[in-house]
Amino acid sequence: MNGPTAEGGKHGPGTKGGKRGTTAEGRKLSRSFSWLALLGTLLVIAGIIGLIYTGLATLTSMLLFGWLLLIGGIVGLAHAIESRGTNYFWLGVVVAALNLAAGVVVIRHPEGTAEALTMFAALLFLTGGVFRLVGSVVVRGPQMGWTLLQGAFGLLLGLLVLFDWPHSSLYVLGVFFSLALLFDGLGLIAIGVGGRRIVSMVSDRLEEPGPATDSPPKAPDDGQK
Repeated sequence: MNGPTAEGGKHGPGTKGGKRGTTAEGRKLSRSFSWLALLGTLLVIAGIIGLIYTGLATLTSMLLFGWLLLIGGIVGLAHAIESRGTNYFWLGVVVAALNLAAGVVVIRHPEGTAEALTMFAALLFLTGGVFRLVGSVVVRGPQMGWTLLQGAFGLLLGLLVLFDWPHSSLYVLGVFFSLALLFDGLGLIAIGVGGRRIVSMVSDRLEEPGPATDSPPKAPDDGQK
């Protein structure tokens, strides 16, 4: 009688401690997913504001692009200095200098940079649309209809941006930047809400009381032999 009871007493606190630890980990995970959903909400709000004020979104994206180039140039220069004496020293210095120069130009002239990048984007849309149209007609694969549609859309978008240039540079990059923020935010919200739901389901399963396994042994019945 004393053996099983003592064993059950040993297992009981350990099981409760394990459940408490699992519950604490579940709360941490749930809190992390909540922060992820909050970040996604902020990105969605920023994307909606950017779609309303496309000019401001374009200017913001250019400034961010310039600062990223500037920071990348500083980091690249630091790595090049650390690797002095090697064959890649001067290559690292040249790349870092180009990044620094490009970052300074973009930060000082965001409007001109937006015009140049918009022209580059329009040419990319045009060439991509033409290649998709020609490729779908030549190959005639199973996805010919979708490829034709994508090619026609890219060609039309490139022509619209090109015909309205340079005025299109005020809103094209801002729209793309805002849409990227919007979709990234929606993805983070979906991950955060789904993660919280999964953690809640797992925690509920672990907190459910299990079947009683520790039962006192039955005394032998000597009368029924």
